[in-house]
Amino acid sequence: MEQARMRAAEARPCVPAARAPVPPAAGAPSPARGVGARRPAPGVPGAGGGNAAPAPGPVPRPVRRHSVRGQVLEALRSALAGGQLEPGRVYSAPALGARFGVSATPVREAMQQLASEGAVDVVPNRGFRVCVRSAAELAELAEVRALIEVPVVLRLARTVPAGRWEELRPLAEATAAAAAAGDRPAYAEADLAFHRALLSLAGNRRLLALAEELHRSSRWPPPAPGAPAVDRAVLAADAAEHTALLEALIAQDLDVVRSLVLGHISGSDA
Repeated sequence: MEQARMRAAEARPCVPAARAPVPPAAGAPSPARGVGARRPAPGVPGAGGGNAAPAPGPVPRPVRRHSVRGQVLEALRSALAGGQLEPGRVYSAPALGARFGVSATPVREAMQQLASEGAVDVVPNRGFRVCVRSAAELAELAEVRALIEVPVVLRLARTVPAGRWEELRPLAEATAAAAAAGDRPAYAEADLAFHRALLSLAGNRRLLALAEELHRSSRWPPPAPGAPAVDRAVLAADAAEHTALLEALIAQDLDVVRSLVLGHISGSDA
């Protein structure tokens, strides 16, 4: 009999003894709907709870200083190309900021960019002096540009199909329109856009950055204080070279391409 009771006890499953609930620490929130329930995170959809805050909408984009600096930079470039900022004259950042209706900080940042491009020089405690380009300096810039651009354009003339050159025709037409209007700042940017698109076909970003820096340096400021303004005929002749170059590239006439690129670069002080 005793042995039967022992065998029955061994056959019963082992049930752990119930533990007394542990009281929460002082100041701790009580669990909701049973032990271990978690409170839904506020503002998370599907977390439960009818009073959950809605998910936040798109955060408004703040006004960035870079955007202001970019606008000031373009305005300064236009003023340089148009001759509103005189070569050899020193301009302070606060004075230019007052002209553009901004603080001096984005003007200083934009001027530092122009200084890196060789358009202005930093004058400590005074501001920025607009550079004066001598004929010798312009000739040096043209020589460097020719060393870089001529072999690249000739290589492209051999490999780029005619259809790709046709895509550049609207850019050439934009330079002609700016020239016809006598708008030197607009012409400077349209001309740069044409050359950037042409050289971008080489697929070399470093080359493109260097060529653009040289292009900007040779485009402004005017060669010397008091130099006569470039008339529409000069701009129109310069713009016509873009169209002639496209025609030579389409025809793969390498001799004409070389002659046009060299002549166009040597006249880049227009």
